[in-house]
Amino acid sequence: MRRVSEGGGTRGGLRLWEAVQAVPRTLREDLWTVARDPLPSLRWLGRLPHAHAVLFAVLMGLANGNQYEPQFESPMAPAATTAVAMAVTLLVVLQSGAAILALSRPVPAWWLSTLALFLARTVGETKVSHAPLWSWSFPGIALHTFVLFLLALRVRPRVAAEALGLTLLSGVAALAFAPPAQQPSLIQDAVTCATAVVVGASLRGRRVARSQLVEQEVRTADERARRTLLEERNRIARELHDVVAHHMSVISIQAQVAPHLVKEPTDELKENLAGIRESAVEALTELRRVLGVLRSQDAASDGVRHAPQPTLGRLDELVGKVRGTGLAVSTETTGEPRPLPPGVDLSAFRIVQEALSNAMRHAPGAAVRVDIGYRSGGLTLRVTNTAPDRPAPPSPGAGHGLLGMHERTAMLGGELATGPTPDGGYEVTAILPTDTTKPADPGEDAP
Repeated sequence: MRRVSEGGGTRGGLRLWEAVQAVPRTLREDLWTVARDPLPSLRWLGRLPHAHAVLFAVLMGLANGNQYEPQFESPMAPAATTAVAMAVTLLVVLQSGAAILALSRPVPAWWLSTLALFLARTVGETKVSHAPLWSWSFPGIALHTFVLFLLALRVRPRVAAEALGLTLLSGVAALAFAPPAQQPSLIQDAVTCATAVVVGASLRGRRVARSQLVEQEVRTADERARRTLLEERNRIARELHDVVAHHMSVISIQAQVAPHLVKEPTDELKENLAGIRESAVEALTELRRVLGVLRSQDAASDGVRHAPQPTLGRLDELVGKVRGTGLAVSTETTGEPRPLPPGVDLSAFRIVQEALSNAMRHAPGAAVRVDIGYRSGGLTLRVTNTAPDRPAPPSPGAGHGLLGMHERTAMLGGELATGPTPDGGYEVTAILPTDTTKPADPGEDAP
């Protein structure tokens, strides 16, 4: 047991010695710097506190100089009196300048203020405050306390505590070299400086916590936006699955039937068609597997997995349902209606559906107009509503309407414009291209 105790004591002593050896290095890393750390401006007051700080430093500097005036009239040689007066004036300027410097470089300002406070006690027969409780003049203590406060506002609490400790040590050393006649105590000075450090560190902690909260809110908003985008893309992918699956099924069936439509097909043709059918079946299987993962996260999709995807042919049905909610909706179609690519047809219906849903949600009592324009090479959708006749109820949360419109339009290479109208309404305009790039006929390049 004695050996264990001796071993434990040895290890404890070694750790204590290592900690003592690390103190100078820690102090050098924390306080031996001239880094610029400007005091941030406030949201509402701007730089008004900075101006107040400069005014405080100037007023305390003038008051500090008045504390030493009786010394200039002491019975000393004129040359000595002048030298002491210049030294005291320089120290007063340094203390006030350190308070101003602390607005941008708190650590160098603290070093300068501590040095000036130490020298103020050791220069000549300095008269301290009229109150014998203070070891230095009250304005001098106020200036140094203000510097400590500005330091604690910008640095970590450990660094502020180190600065406070060195300040008290410098005060003890100053009194040891030049003890005052009034025998004051350092307790009041220590309490004042410690209070300034505690208040400054508390305000800094509150500011850091607020900054971290704002940063967390920004990250949360970004994550919510990213999740919303992924959810909308998954929904679009699930809807387009039926369109792609239909085409792959057609390819597979045509490849299977094609040999029977040719009289005496060659073995090479049969082999190529069989390969096409096999590739189509494999692609369809993989597509269903991938979309199955997406659908597994959406319980509602299981109930509509085999439902046909809507197209503009069901626009009248959609408008009828919206009218049943009390919203006045009118439609107009220009151009010659024609069959559209399945993806374009589905996206056009969804864009009109989302626009009508937004009108019902955000513009109660408004009149809505839906314009469908068939033009050469594209389809134009325009959904506008007038100003609502009553306030809209609060929205339960961030919707996917506009995001879904943008995603669908971008997927097709089209254009989307949304925004308020001059009469207080809202407008959604989408241009969806319908032309697909076809491979060139090999015969066209033949000489």
